[in-house]
Amino acid sequence: MVDMIKGLEECGIPKSCCAELAEKMESYIKEIVLFNSAYNLTNTSDRDELVVRHIFDSLAAFPEIVKLCESLTNERSVVDETFVIADIGSGGGLPGIPLAAAFLLSAQENKILNNFRFELVERMEKRCAFLENCAAILGLKNITVVNSEAERVPEKNYDLITFRAFRPLDKKMTKTLMRIVQNGGYLCAYKAKLENIKEEMDAITNLIPDYKISTLTVPGLDNSERNLVIVKK
Repeated sequence: MVDMIKGLEECGIPKSCCAELAEKMESYIKEIVLFNSAYNLTNTSDRDELVVRHIFDSLAAFPEIVKLCESLTNERSVVDETFVIADIGSGGGLPGIPLAAAFLLSAQENKILNNFRFELVERMEKRCAFLENCAAILGLKNITVVNSEAERVPEKNYDLITFRAFRPLDKKMTKTLMRIVQNGGYLCAYKAKLENIKEEMDAITNLIPDYKISTLTVPGLDNSERNLVIVKK
């Protein structure tokens, strides 16, 4: 059985939070397994695969996303401003639920994380019901579920947008995402192989001329290439 606590530590989660976060993620996995066949949430219901390919994969970007949040906080002069992170096309809540849980627990050590809340944007109503249920069970008061397509989200609505296994960054989706992120905000796209990223980004260079790639190390996925593409608006 994959050691959840050890993997969370390797993802860069503060050690003081790992035991409680592991407990929440085990509860989350039970909900995924319970509802997976009805809602088609993930491509597996195996506990260890869910831990490695979904929980660890989502949280491998936690340190990088925290840095971006610290940067956003430093750039704004408003005291105690609330920032909103969106998980677009959230599906079963990945990466939004693991990230929101990590933010909530890590705020004990990093106070600025108290200023960030999450919106899980999902177009399918039944999946939204699942997400709301998970947020309630896990006590994630920093989550709001939004039943909407990305195209219908108001302009400049989010400070940081993340998405994982959503769809390629084609021209249409890139325009939508750039429209709904704040000026000075960030897009964070979970992606796989570098060669595929380059091909994808070359096709939208007129919309996104500059971007950064951060290599992610996912515990238990040593042979799989994982990267975070970061775009600043």
